[in-house]
Amino acid sequence: MNSPVGSHAHLESQVVALMGECERLVMARRDADARECLQRAEALLPAHPLVLHERARRLLMVGQSASATPLLERATATAPKHLPFWLTLATAYRLQRRYDDELAALERALIIDPLHVGALLLKAAVLDQLGLRRTAARIYGNALQARRPESQLPTALEPLVRQAERRVMESTDEMARHFESHLAGIRVGRTDAEMRRFERALDLMLGRKKLYAPAPTLMLFPWLQSYEFFDRDRFPWLSELEAATSDIQEEFRSVVEEDDEMAPYINYDEGQPLDQWAELNHSRRWKAYSFWQVGQFYPEHAERCPKTIAALRRCPQVDIPNFGPTAFYSILDANTHIPVHTGAANTRLTVHLPLVIPPGCGFRVGGETREWKVGEAWVFDDTIEHEAWNRSDVSRAILLFDIWNPQLTALERDLVRATKALLLDYYRDEEEPNVGL
Repeated sequence: MNSPVGSHAHLESQVVALMGECERLVMARRDADARECLQRAEALLPAHPLVLHERARRLLMVGQSASATPLLERATATAPKHLPFWLTLATAYRLQRRYDDELAALERALIIDPLHVGALLLKAAVLDQLGLRRTAARIYGNALQARRPESQLPTALEPLVRQAERRVMESTDEMARHFESHLAGIRVGRTDAEMRRFERALDLMLGRKKLYAPAPTLMLFPWLQSYEFFDRDRFPWLSELEAATSDIQEEFRSVVEEDDEMAPYINYDEGQPLDQWAELNHSRRWKAYSFWQVGQFYPEHAERCPKTIAALRRCPQVDIPNFGPTAFYSILDANTHIPVHTGAANTRLTVHLPLVIPPGCGFRVGGETREWKVGEAWVFDDTIEHEAWNRSDVSRAILLFDIWNPQLTALERDLVRATKALLLDYYRDEEEPNVGL
């Protein structure tokens, strides 16, 4: 049997269409036409939740929140899964300072969409109003994390975004003071190495730093411990290297006085994708005096710097034909920045021995920034994003070289050597065997 034209289903579809048109007209600021659509829909189904919602919205616009509330309560009871109804009801409660009821309405909205940024911001604001400032800051943080840069929030919510950023920052500082006051006693007598992992965990929890993962351009060897800067205890030979600093400095000075063998460190052919290296490609603002470069030995340079070579040979340098070792004096000119980049493989680590360090120089690996100190070496994972800068008016110089990652077994080193040899062999007959060295 066919349904009569005036059936509820037919009326429902008419009302939905009319209210859709009403919403469009409201957005176009054609209020008289929008009001006419509402009246037509109301004549058909006066208790329809869309009709009730629009009537309530108009009452809220003229300050009649108490009259709007029962209409919205009826709308949410009829259509409990329609999120906009709960948000408007929360607004009505807020205007009447019924904060507990507002919070309950927002909770219902978040059951429908737990990551709704507007509902999260409003919930946090209510908690702030109720004096639950720490919980409010946590919810504000959830809202900021849920926000997507490409999505446009209503203009009315932008002040809440600024408030959220401010409150999260305040809460982080307050929480940090809370932890610091209670952890001071535990830190007494503990070494940096003992506390290092916990301190980073605390920084991550407080949002003071982020966690950076290795992102090598060629080979990621799994299940190796990853540190931005490794503890010195893993490298007992560092002290012997540092003891040779003055000899290495002397040889460096003799080389840099002539400067005829210094070559740009970034040296890509034309037509290759340069990305962040475009500015420094073929530039002597970052130059190198190489002893080994991806396994190629420079005997003339070694002859001029025998004490540097002797110090390097006492270190566990990478030894892979046509891949390693790499070792060179690295000279960064005044007012020069080495952009963010990552290395090729975490099977190796990188060592810096500072030789000439003017003020204004710095180095960041992941979430940790350090300043070089002459004669104090460090070891870092160059597959974690890193960058360097020299903001002084004179050049900075270090001895830079790579070593085996000490976590690799002897067998694993052999396998890495074999794999890289096979990789080179695979590309041997190609005109451009660039394999990400």
